[in-house]
Amino acid sequence: MPAAIPTYDQYAATLSRITAHVDPTAGTPESLAIKSAADSLAALPTIDLATLTEWIGQHPNDVPVLGLVVGLSQEKVKNALKQHLGTSGWVTLARTDPGAIAAMLDHEFALVTSLELQRHREYAFGDLLVARAGTRVNATSAATAGRLVEDRIEQIAADLGLPLGLRTRFEGRNGQTAPCDLAVPTGGAAAQIVVAAKAFDSTGSKLTDALREIRDMANVRKPTQFVMAVVDGIGWLNRASDLRQIHALWEAGEIDGLYTLNTLDQFKTDLEQAARLRHLVAP
Repeated sequence: MPAAIPTYDQYAATLSRITAHVDPTAGTPESLAIKSAADSLAALPTIDLATLTEWIGQHPNDVPVLGLVVGLSQEKVKNALKQHLGTSGWVTLARTDPGAIAAMLDHEFALVTSLELQRHREYAFGDLLVARAGTRVNATSAATAGRLVEDRIEQIAADLGLPLGLRTRFEGRNGQTAPCDLAVPTGGAAAQIVVAAKAFDSTGSKLTDALREIRDMANVRKPTQFVMAVVDGIGWLNRASDLRQIHALWEAGEIDGLYTLNTLDQFKTDLEQAARLRHLVAP
């Protein structure tokens, strides 16, 4: 492991944006599908349960668009279907019983009235920005950003020829366990090197949750186990107190390394050194 630990400011300077900026005016497959579904709804001669039932049967993949009409995210549409119709699989249900979907959305969320009021309304620029503030059509999710970092560290471990476990738990002192995103050689009691991968371009409670996970890893580790963390993304700049606590764990020797995507070369060096010390790779 490196003898000199960078200061917090030196470390924070290596943080980078994980998700690329996307032009909100550019079409994506999802946005184009929504626009196509909206056009077909606008073209319906009348809006009632009969026409919506027929539309759902003809457009089984577009049921979430009806959710957008009444302000429901795709996840909330799934939850409503599960609660009222016993299944969250809208495609199958749309093919077998489209009327049930239409009736449920109208009874619970006034779909017919909402659609009739909205489909021919003219919208101003401000309406567009308000809608965009709540949409995630062009956004890369936090899970996707985190998976990017996980994929990078997994590839490094694989290139070193290390056996590994992914998104698992490891066992430390006195049988205590903690989560980790990568474990070498595997999770559980066999783990000798464990790594957390936490990348966020947005802020929120999930960053505090990430701090808690890394702290748990440090608290349960055995003296013979190596704990590392790859923490990146500009979201951390707005949660500097959480990031400083992770850096403090590194300074105190409670974790053995803290890295960003820009310092993965050092991560590879340290991972290989730890693996050699634990006889996980040939000397």
